[in-house]
Amino acid sequence: MATFLLEVGTEELPASFVEEALAQWRDRIPTELEAAYLAPGDIRYYGTPRRLALLLTDLPEKQPDREEEAKGPPAKAAFKDGKPTKAAEGFARSKNVSVEDLAIRETDKGEFVFVQHQIPGRPAAELLQEWVPQWILGLEGKRFMRWGDGDFKFPRPIRWVVTLLDDELIPLTLENGSEKCESDRVTQAHRVLHPAPITLQHAQDYVATLRGAYVEVDVEKRQTQIKAAVETAAAGVSGTARIDADLLSEVANLVEWPTAVVGEFETEFLELPSEVAIMEMESHQRYFPVLQPGTAAQLLPYFITISNGDPQKSPLIAEGNGRVIRARLSDGKFFFDADRAVSLDTFVTKLDTVTFEERLGSMGAKVDRIEAIATLIADQLNLGETERLHLHRAAHLCKADLVTQMVGEFPELQGVMGEKYARHCGEAEPVAIAIAEHYLPRGANDHLPQTLIGQALGLADRLDTLVSIFSLGMLPTGSSDPFALRRAANAIVTVTWDANLAINLHELLDQVVNTFVDNPDLTVDRAEPLRSQLQDFFLQRVQTLLQDDLGIDYDLVNAVLGENDPTYTQRALTDLLDVRDRATYLQAIRQDGTLAKIYETVNRAARLAAQGTLDTAALDPAQVIETGRFQQASERAFYEVLQALLPQTQSAQRDRDYQQLIAGLENAAPVVSRFFDGPDSVMVMDKDPAIQQNRLNLLGLLRNHARVLADFGAVVKG
Repeated sequence: MATFLLEVGTEELPASFVEEALAQWRDRIPTELEAAYLAPGDIRYYGTPRRLALLLTDLPEKQPDREEEAKGPPAKAAFKDGKPTKAAEGFARSKNVSVEDLAIRETDKGEFVFVQHQIPGRPAAELLQEWVPQWILGLEGKRFMRWGDGDFKFPRPIRWVVTLLDDELIPLTLENGSEKCESDRVTQAHRVLHPAPITLQHAQDYVATLRGAYVEVDVEKRQTQIKAAVETAAAGVSGTARIDADLLSEVANLVEWPTAVVGEFETEFLELPSEVAIMEMESHQRYFPVLQPGTAAQLLPYFITISNGDPQKSPLIAEGNGRVIRARLSDGKFFFDADRAVSLDTFVTKLDTVTFEERLGSMGAKVDRIEAIATLIADQLNLGETERLHLHRAAHLCKADLVTQMVGEFPELQGVMGEKYARHCGEAEPVAIAIAEHYLPRGANDHLPQTLIGQALGLADRLDTLVSIFSLGMLPTGSSDPFALRRAANAIVTVTWDANLAINLHELLDQVVNTFVDNPDLTVDRAEPLRSQLQDFFLQRVQTLLQDDLGIDYDLVNAVLGENDPTYTQRALTDLLDVRDRATYLQAIRQDGTLAKIYETVNRAARLAAQGTLDTAALDPAQVIETGRFQQASERAFYEVLQALLPQTQSAQRDRDYQQLIAGLENAAPVVSRFFDGPDSVMVMDKDPAIQQNRLNLLGLLRNHARVLADFGAVVKG
């Protein structure tokens, strides 16, 4: 067994690429090694701003010899009149066997020639020499560059390559025009702390040797070191560090030997909203803010930066970084003061100069549409007069901060600054909160809006975006979704479920689409295709959220959404809360075994009922059953159990308490079994058409009661 080291040395790489490149290697290299019968005992991946590396340990020194069956040409081409042709001879020669070793076998495409042949294993060194250039050249990413006079592309110029198999160098050359980078055993250490090159004697010495030269190649260890150092540094100034996971990951790939350095700024900048100062520090400067202990956003006048330089120079580094953050915070304070000098209403008028989408007009026009949709939502939610006034005002102001100087500098603060400026202007608290909340959730794991006004406003904004962009035919395709329409639809459903909002999305889509296409400035060819596309899109999102977020089995999701069943489709969009509750209840009764108890009964009834003509909405046996046509007591018992089931089903429909319905179906199960198979069972398909239809109606009624919960035909047994 051997140890193999590959190190690709470069100029300073973008932090994001280090992570992406190692992830690509993790996906590719183990599979290739296993397919080639060279699976190592372990693979370690390393990366710093100046290098990408991997270490294979317990690697077989050569492939095993093996025997494989090879398929050759068709038999009629390989043999003619019983004699081998040149095709057969060439195939045998390529496999290093004689023609006599060939065998003819029948396949689904006719007779072909086959042979068992020996494949000698190749040395690992030979294979690695072929693979390593592919591993390097196969990396993908954004903004690759050329350098020198060649066509070689990489995020930064490649300066050295190390390829050691134990203590032996595997020679290879990367050519880039007139430049050549030949593999060697020489690597580079820390630029400042150890500027001299290092010669590696053995692959297994790699990590320890570089660590001794002030380069920590293990990304996870650098992250751990940085986190501990930042926490210690914050405690040194009587604070706690705000350590964002994404920032920690990025900073770890910006340094090779991290040192935490504490910097300071003037307390006057603490008057800025903490979101602004934190954004300045984290997004622009990659600093870790320092908070007062026990608070989530109350800043202390310190920051922590991670240096890749000489720890002895930390005071000088802190001073330089302090000058930078003071300048940034000064800009922020200027923007903040300038924005607060005018009212939000002033900014609203400027939205007419900002384009939402070229064919859809300005942000001002979008705000007008949001206000109109918010009114429709207010009607559905039966909001009181005060709530309506707050919602209308929040809708009017919700995009005003987009044209402020602060949001122009920090687009991530849209909504956040709107809330602060609204309070500064004396707007009602629900209005200010809603301006910030209507953007929530911004992503999959973000907080959800907690106020009714914020929830309603967020729905209105997203509905306008979806209808508007869909009207242009710009539907998401594959991974392309430039307007984040999937996220918008997911948010509408998620917020509705989280807040238990009594929203009729089917009706809302009708109203918004009709209003939109009636606008002479924003017409589309037809309303119906647009409405249908939006309904299908939302159903896809509901399906995905039920399965992925709520953990509902796929067949139970199909059962509540219906498979090509317009009744269920409309019902799902008419009452999003109901489709959620039905799905989660079905999952619960599958897990406790109740579903299995009624499955056969309901499905058997439904299959036969399909041969009848009973409307799927019928539930009352008194209206569709003729008791005078009963010939067996089992029919009477079936009828009576349906009469008892009716109030339970009606209550389940009214209260969305489906336990009553399932309890009724459980009680019906033995009666229905008697109807089919008991001593007084009946032949459903009786020769008398009237008796036959009466019995099919009994079965149809049972099916219809079960359909109030779900389409049991879509449920997979077991």
